[in-house]
Formats: sequence, C-alpha cells, structure tokens
Amino acid sequence: MTDAAPGMAGIIDAHHHLWVRARHPQPWIDPVTMAAIDADFDIADLAPLARAAGVTTTVVVQSIASVKETLDLLRAAADDILVGGVVGWVDLTADDVVDRLDRLRAAPGGQRLVGIRHLVQSETDPAYLDRPDVRRGIAAVGAAGLVFDLLVRQHQLPMAARLARDLPEVRFVLDHLGKPALGTSEFDHWKRELRTLAEAPNTAAKVSGLTTEVPRSPWTVEDLRPAVDHAIDVFGPQRLMYGSDWPVCLLATSYPRWIEAVTELLGGLDPSDRTAVWEGTALRCYRLGAS
Repeated sequence: MTDAAPGMAGIIDAHHHLWVRARHPQPWIDPVTMAAIDADFDIADLAPLARAAGVTTTVVVQSIASVKETLDLLRAAADDILVGGVVGWVDLTADDVVDRLDRLRAAPGGQRLVGIRHLVQSETDPAYLDRPDVRRGIAAVGAAGLVFDLLVRQHQLPMAARLARDLPEVRFVLDHLGKPALGTSEFDHWKRELRTLAEAPNTAAKVSGLTTEVPRSPWTVEDLRPAVDHAIDVFGPQRLMYGSDWPVCLLATSYPRWIEAVTELLGGLDPSDRTAVWEGTALRCYRLGAS
C-alpha cells in the first residue's frame, strides 16, 4: 500500500476498543452470552495481533459514556505509537461542549483526539439526533475539526441521514455499516436507508462489526458479501474504511480471520480502491498524523 503519509503505510484499523473494567466498568457485557469478551483488553493484547496482520496504525473508540475513559484512551495513545487516533466521548447536550473538547485536547495525548462518539444505538428517544441540543453539540464537534462517529442501528439510519444532510460542515463516519439485518426480510430496507445516508457527501462508513450481525453461526464470507457489496456501491471505496471492532469481534471471529474475510470481500476492487479501504479513507477522514 503506497498512498499513505510517510510512516503510515499499511493497514489502518479504524475501529477497536480497550478497557480495564476496574477503572471503567462495562455493564453492557453479559458474562454468559458474551463470555469471550468478559475480560480486560489493553494495547499489549492488541499490538501483536495487529502487527502480525500488517496493521501499522489504529483508531481506538470509546465504549462507555465517560470522559474519564476518554482521558485514559488518550494517555494510551500517547504511550504507544500503534494508536494514531482516539474517538472519545463528551456530553453533547452540555452548554460548554467547546470548552470540554479543548480540555480533552490539552490533556496528555490530546493531540490524538480525532473524533467523538455517543452510543446513539442505546438511546430510547427515537428523535435523539433531531434534538436541537444534541445537534448543537455535534456542530461544535465538527467546528473543532473532529469527526462524529455514528453508532446507530438500522432503524436509526433515516435520522442519521437527516443529521448528515442538515449539518454538511460536519464529517460523519458510520460505524459497522449501520448494523444491517443480514439474512432477514429487513435487509432491503437497510439497503435503501444506507443509500440515502451515502447521498450526503460528508459521510463515510466502516467495514466493521458485521460478523456479530449474522443471525446464525458459523458465519461465512458470503453471508457478509451483500452488505459489503452494497456499501461499495453507494459509498464507493474512497468513503469506506476497515475496522476490526476488536475485542467485540471475538464474539464471532478472530482478529486474523476478519482480516482474511475483508481481503476476500475486497478482492474484486482494483489496487487503488483496496488501498483506500485499508488505509486511505481512514487516514483522510480522521486526519491521522496531521498533528
């Protein structure tokens, strides 16, 4: 891969998590159904997997609504050159979002802050992203030069599309392709809604988190192909990026197996388009290495 900035050539894993539960409990982890990830995961666990797969840079993403977690992720990024960016969290409805972003950037590792995310998928308000206070906060994120990561479920895609259309100055990245209902009657609905979102030129999406959306086990590459092919069609490779969703992916696959699956799914693209998905889009959208 050749079109990345000096020192950044290789795969960029644009979506993974880190957590140590003594510092940041993860109440969403069910120890019975999610036993594979009912553990602590730090950069020392990820690094050998990533480097063995040809990953040179990663983006670590928040997992809970906590500024303290974001501060720890920034410190982790400052301490390990593997982590090139952090997508953190702030309260979007706060009156002082700008000040809160400034404080994160002034913290150790703050120069690695590249985006903000909120767990919209868990919000019970069906109009959460339509709310003026939330939109004001997201606009502040964009004005600060940061990406807003969209973590939404399939039924929330129309709301995400309205947001992206109404805030054209903000860069949006859709996580996990909006969690398509693979292999169900709802899949065609997802296809329509994803196309509508992709019509906003300020959007991109992550080829990540798909194996846990397959309604049966074991999954196959062909289970995933309809979603990835459609994403390539509506976004184009220049607006798609690779992400592992590690360690959540361990519920359904391994780190190297997911790399292998995406390699197969992208096999029909020409080399420059494959490079875009593996590294170029993430490099550009998150402005990795710019600071």
